[in-house]
Amino acid sequence: MSVTYTFDVFSSLDGFGAAGGDWTGYWGKQGPQLLEHRLSLYDVEQRMVFGANTYRVFVDFLSDGLTELSDPWVQRMLHLPATVVSNTLDDPLDWPDATLERGDAIDVVARLKKESPVPLRSHGSLSMNRALMAAGLVDRVQVTLYPVITGKSGLEPIFAGAEDFDLELTETRTLDGGIQELVYRPHLHG
Repeated sequence: MSVTYTFDVFSSLDGFGAAGGDWTGYWGKQGPQLLEHRLSLYDVEQRMVFGANTYRVFVDFLSDGLTELSDPWVQRMLHLPATVVSNTLDDPLDWPDATLERGDAIDVVARLKKESPVPLRSHGSLSMNRALMAAGLVDRVQVTLYPVITGKSGLEPIFAGAEDFDLELTETRTLDGGIQELVYRPHLHG
């Protein structure tokens, strides 16, 4: 049996995962519906999967005490069991319940999908998830699309360098009057 793997990502309309300059987190657009929905997504048993760079970002939250200032869904995510795929990090990891897995992310996630008793979710980890999509290991791409264009200040283009995919829309919702959540089943094109 294979569990579901969800690649969960925030995006500007022009496809960036973050922005520099005076943009704040969530591009300053989060509202009560989004925050409640995000909290419900992390209310179910699941295992997080991160690459080294995204893990380092979240560990900064933990080490700086920012979890107390962050939204409840982020606090909940930071306390879920996690697998960190990295050949550069060393044990012990600075995460309440994390396991370090060395090797290729494709091999690690393929094994986790077979062995995990709970669904897998990755928030961010862009390059790792592009490779997992190309290998056919991502079951769901969950894009939370914020009503902003970050043409000059956009950072981290989400799908830059990705393979070509056909996307089957399986779910959609509008939150706080302008944020779109789109859930797709990806199929490698061609």
